Amino acid sequence: MNKPPSPAAPADTLPIGSGDRLALMQTFVRIVEAGSLSRAAAQMQTTQPTISRRLLALERLLGVRLLQRSTRAMHLTPDGERCYERAKLLMEDWEALTADAHGEQQAPRGQLRVVVPHAFGQEQLVRPLTRFLQAHPDIQVEWLLRDDVHNFIGAGIDCAIQVGEVRDPSVVAIRLMDVPRIVIAAPALLESGEPPATVDALANLPWLALRTYYRDEVSLTHQQTQQTRRFAIRPRLSTDNLYVLRNAAVLGLGAGIVSAWMAADDLAAGRLVHLVPQWQAPALPVYLVYPHARFYPLRLRRFIDAMRAAMPVAGGVAP
Repeated sequence: MNKPPSPAAPADTLPIGSGDRLALMQTFVRIVEAGSLSRAAAQMQTTQPTISRRLLALERLLGVRLLQRSTRAMHLTPDGERCYERAKLLMEDWEALTADAHGEQQAPRGQLRVVVPHAFGQEQLVRPLTRFLQAHPDIQVEWLLRDDVHNFIGAGIDCAIQVGEVRDPSVVAIRLMDVPRIVIAAPALLESGEPPATVDALANLPWLALRTYYRDEVSLTHQQTQQTRRFAIRPRLSTDNLYVLRNAAVLGLGAGIVSAWMAADDLAAGRLVHLVPQWQAPALPVYLVYPHARFYPLRLRRFIDAMRAAMPVAGGVAP
């Protein structure tokens, strides 16, 4: 008489191979950097119960408690802090070893999570992004439209395109280009039909404000003499969205300052007029930023190279 098969051993009592250990440590690092099990699960494209089981398996393997969790917060234990630092270094070394073993000629692969500004990311960067993906068919990009990023590691972000100065010392910042900004208005806004001839005359127009860069004062610089003039405005409309400002300007609500590339088509079609063209607002620097690390995967390095090559073209109407 055949004996019934023995029940399978629980998963947490099975021997754990070296690959499984790496996966457990990778999960632990992601939990710490994401700040919660649910965010780690989302970034790793799995479920929270799976992440919880992996954490428990690592704690049992090491014989220590790594995290203290409550309904409101999660904290590393002293053992967890030591484990996190060692696990992070180990994962970086493993990635470097893998890349070295395959050699630099290996085709880059894997996923990149990239944050880009709303307007720039929708208009100017989609074409170079498409060329990059066509050149590297084994890379997938998650293209996130945000105007800023506060926590690269916690959000699982590989890199970001940022417009404006970078003040975070914890990131590497590569300056890609400067975006010129110009004063524009719809022809209907100009009562005489003629654009103002001087900067002083601009102060008498109704204004639109882009709160990210100017709110109640306009500063313009003459491109030849470098003379700077400032005047106060009381904007009819204030917004933090470049599209809103451009659309309101086209409808004749007021004058505004926009990135030159965004106004190019409207200027060519006569929907907008470039006011006092010899004067410009301060150009906006564009940076590619990413966290400091001992090792950068090939897919990120290739993306950085592609953006550095594309940016002067992406600027559209650079001075």
